[in-house]
Amino acid sequence: MATNGMLKPGMVDTTGANGGNAIAQPHARRPTRSALAQALNGEHAPNGAPTRFSSLRSERSTPAPPDDAPPSVKATSAARQQLRRKQRMFPSIDYKPRVSYFDPRSDYSDFRGFFILFWVGLAIMFITAMLRNLKDTGNLLSFKQWPLFAQNLWELAAVDVLMCASTALALPLHLLYKSSRGLLKWEKLGMVLQSIFQAGWLTFWIRWPFMRDWSWTAQVFFTLHTLAFFMKMHSYAFYNGHLSSTLNRLTDLDRPIGPATPMSEAIRYPKTYFNLPLASASTEAHSDKDDTHEQLSPIMQLREDLATELTSPLSNITYPDNLTVANFADYLLCPTLCYELEYPRTPTRSYLELFWKVLAVFGCVFLMMVTSEEFILPVLDSSQRRLAAQRADPTSHWVDGALIFAETVSSLLFPFMITFLLVFLVIFEYVLGAFAEITRFADRQFYSDWWNSLDWLEFSREWNIPVHNFFRRHVYSASRQVKMGRGLATALTFFISALAHELVMGCITRKFRGYGFILMMMQIPFVAIQRLPWVRKQALLNNVLFWVFMIMGLSLLCALYVLV
Repeated sequence: MATNGMLKPGMVDTTGANGGNAIAQPHARRPTRSALAQALNGEHAPNGAPTRFSSLRSERSTPAPPDDAPPSVKATSAARQQLRRKQRMFPSIDYKPRVSYFDPRSDYSDFRGFFILFWVGLAIMFITAMLRNLKDTGNLLSFKQWPLFAQNLWELAAVDVLMCASTALALPLHLLYKSSRGLLKWEKLGMVLQSIFQAGWLTFWIRWPFMRDWSWTAQVFFTLHTLAFFMKMHSYAFYNGHLSSTLNRLTDLDRPIGPATPMSEAIRYPKTYFNLPLASASTEAHSDKDDTHEQLSPIMQLREDLATELTSPLSNITYPDNLTVANFADYLLCPTLCYELEYPRTPTRSYLELFWKVLAVFGCVFLMMVTSEEFILPVLDSSQRRLAAQRADPTSHWVDGALIFAETVSSLLFPFMITFLLVFLVIFEYVLGAFAEITRFADRQFYSDWWNSLDWLEFSREWNIPVHNFFRRHVYSASRQVKMGRGLATALTFFISALAHELVMGCITRKFRGYGFILMMMQIPFVAIQRLPWVRKQALLNNVLFWVFMIMGLSLLCALYVLV
């Protein structure tokens, strides 16, 4: 520390403007010129003269060469001096103001090592389970659930193909609405007929596994696949229906303008924006086009707006050129639930990447089976037996049953957290990634950093972007267009999503108790509380609460549906 108003060499006086005590802090070392460069430039002192490096030389160091020495001799002497300077007993350490990697102020975001640690931990868990099974049963693994996976397998494959193919009926139906000039036009009865068809289609395919008494594994897969293709069909039908109405308005402008000609502004259908430079370029082009609107007449502006609505964002396809079987089949394979005339594509597909993603799908499913067999089913079987014995005992108290239930929930916390993460990876990283590779679908942001969510509304936006885009486009925005308030439109979106989640839980347990529906609808008041200004500022607390409720909610739902 400097005293008497003096600073030691190598220290900086950081006395503040408020007149505080002088604080000596290390500063950055001044860059020195290379000794080799000095030698080549002839800057060494004459032989015998002191230099600023003389104190660092050992008694075995070679004296500086004379001024008339050849450049090679000067370079050799300078290289020796430079190497000897680096051989210090206590190397210097540069201190500077900086934060740790996990500090909230750090902008470091590359934590791929923890992703690898996750898989290493799963491998350790898997090996431990195999050793325990080998000791107890003599077998490495025991898959009691395997007959459920094999049951109804061929019927499931055939029915699933029929279900997917039946969505193609949306194409001839739309051609009927498009060609009609009477009651079957989309804005008249076309939308009603399409809605009735979709309701009947969904009811038939959802009821099929119940009528055939499929296993819960086959039924859950088929139900999820049916819901996904229902959303695809709805988006295809309603977006093209909007485009058919837009095309009719554009052709009406080619006729003489009369009082019956609609002159209202063109309706902009909610777009699905892709995270690519092409999308930003098209947005800039659209803004440049808006600058020229003021120079056009109202009819020309309307005609241009209608024509723009009929053209894809990438400007390569215009409605109705998209109404082909090939375009519909390509849309079914694309990993998206929102139909667009055209999607951004990658130049090529990587078959090696496709191989690894398909392999990862089977690997994740295998790990989920091991987790279920080793850590979930034994806990549920034991709890069911204990609860049955507790109910049969006339001397037992309800507190005993509550303790058994609480113990079951706590025992399922870690296994369900692992299962949830595996389900997330297998769907959004590997299955959707594989189909993106097959179709060369370029926008592969199927999720965002949902693990940093501060409330349930943020989580719903970021953990499942394809479903979020569908609900925002076809539920929330559609509700807002009919003058529904923002709060009511949000509640309606949650309501429909909660019904779908309750349907999936009912398929798994064959019990429709409403637990999942109630817990999901309870997210709305929680979001309202978490959006309060003071609560919103507590980012760390909100993220901790998100993870606590997420992990507890999964195991609680399982215990409620199985044990109650």
